[in-house]
Amino acid sequence: MNRTSFLIASAIAFLLSVASSAALAIAPQDRVENFRLMDNRGDSHELYYYDDMKAVVVMVQGNGCPIVRNAMPRFKELRDLYADQGVQFFMLNSNLQDNRQTVSAEADEFGYDIPVLIDDTQIIGESLDVVRTGEVFVLDPKTWSVTYAGAMDDRLTYENQKQEATEHYLKDAIDSMLAGSAVEVASTEPLGCLINFPEKQNRAQHANISYSEDIAPMLADNCVACHREGGIGPWAMTDYNMVRGFSLMIREVVRTQRMPPWHADPAVGHFSNDRSLSAEQTQTLVHWIEAGAPRGEGPDPLAEMDHQWTTWAVHEPELGEPDYIIDIPAAEIPATGVVDYMYHFVENNIEEDVWVKAAEILPGDRAVLHHVITTYGQMETEGPRKGRLKREGQGGLRGYVPGMVSQHFPEDTGVFLPADATIEFQMHYTTNGKATVDESKLGIWVYDQPPEHQVFSLILANGRIKIPPYAKNHKETAERVMPKPAIIYNMLPHAHFRGKASQFSVVYPDGTEEVLLHVPNYDFNWQTTYELAEPKYIPAGTKIVHTTWWDNSAQNPANPDPSIEVTWGEQSWEEMLFGAVLMRMATEEEVAAHEAAPDSEATGQDLASTD
Repeated sequence: MNRTSFLIASAIAFLLSVASSAALAIAPQDRVENFRLMDNRGDSHELYYYDDMKAVVVMVQGNGCPIVRNAMPRFKELRDLYADQGVQFFMLNSNLQDNRQTVSAEADEFGYDIPVLIDDTQIIGESLDVVRTGEVFVLDPKTWSVTYAGAMDDRLTYENQKQEATEHYLKDAIDSMLAGSAVEVASTEPLGCLINFPEKQNRAQHANISYSEDIAPMLADNCVACHREGGIGPWAMTDYNMVRGFSLMIREVVRTQRMPPWHADPAVGHFSNDRSLSAEQTQTLVHWIEAGAPRGEGPDPLAEMDHQWTTWAVHEPELGEPDYIIDIPAAEIPATGVVDYMYHFVENNIEEDVWVKAAEILPGDRAVLHHVITTYGQMETEGPRKGRLKREGQGGLRGYVPGMVSQHFPEDTGVFLPADATIEFQMHYTTNGKATVDESKLGIWVYDQPPEHQVFSLILANGRIKIPPYAKNHKETAERVMPKPAIIYNMLPHAHFRGKASQFSVVYPDGTEEVLLHVPNYDFNWQTTYELAEPKYIPAGTKIVHTTWWDNSAQNPANPDPSIEVTWGEQSWEEMLFGAVLMRMATEEEVAAHEAAPDSEATGQDLASTD
């Protein structure tokens, strides 16, 4: 090849490279796909939730960037200027070097009171083709297209700043949208600190991500338990072709954090049943899908899986089959429509008092069974609660929710089940397009000898809740003070269609508070019990506080009627503030070990050092 030919070929290659990069970049009129991210304050935000706004404005933030720090006062002025005009303001942090804790510290120091969305996987910043901090995007919620991208105004440069801006790009774009006219200047060159997106430079390499070694094992560990034949998932991950066919749907539910169904704040606590993907796993999965979900070399682990799904899912094989099985009355479920809660009262068929070491609901039809809550006690024979369980002396056995991993009660603990008890089954079903009959069962495993500890569920409920019409973030609490030292094992938050977020915290006798569980994205479809990785000791006098937030607005797609005040009720269109904490009383040895530990009363103590 002569020099002229070489130069021509190089020029063509350069132009093709530029064209390829341009095709990947987000530009005005491009549609922004939906996503969900947590902000620096621990709140969860889904982009498309804000489709009732007239504009959504996002500034790219990064700790230490002088452009952002100098631009923020004006950005806040604009937020305040348009506060009553339907414009939502956010910030977005995609920096590798930043995290929620450091972003919160920066926000406190510089007075940022606008939510900073934390893009810890960088997949959202990549999809927006973010280049620099300080860049702003204006989105049209009607189409989710980008109407403006670039600098906020012309006041700042890298070396200097003017007293006043002469060009107001962001304000002009917002004004045009509010006026219903086209944005005249749709893009400008942003100023700010360059953001390192290493995977953007490695897009060609994403085709080499191994389905056999990386993707299929990840799906087998995190997804197949539900997405299998007879599982709760609507389709089974049987092989590569099934995964490839649903790959774009997988990408969507991962970006919006609908899957895997785990809703606890990763910055609060550690849980043994955590089924979330790590940031690295999310990046790998999304990048593989965006590369076209290539098959690559190697076997197909999903097709070769020989997993024997046992009838009963309780992990410990030494337990064997249940000692007792109680049939739950059959229920006919229609193909479509909403099925009201069903309540079945079944007499205990065990002829003697027993200590229960494990209990499990075996679903008759996993595709329609949404959840089961089991409660036992004595029946009321007269009065307004006739035909229901007495409030005093109630106990609980393991329930069921989709994706739940059944297991026995904590080591050396159990539940006492009287022979004359009546068991109440609260059944909730969702239709799936096919009429069916559900015939679920309760399996019970018992101890030969009473266990060392008796566990019980502490209920935190508030029957006086009143959620105003159209309230987007209504908050109420329930609390109880523990008269004796106790050990906490797990927590279950429960609300209905309007449930938005939930939290369990403890206030120690010295007044210090610790959050044990924060669920910023409560989902009624997944009634999860959060199992602490290490049991939690709390001293006598500790107050346990359960907080719930509700969204009674029209923006909540599950809301049956945003125009009414919502009060306590057992039906899904009513609401509950209900929390259950599985716990036991602490022993004298545990109390002594706790009191001997320095500063223990102020912080509580995990039991790893006292068991």
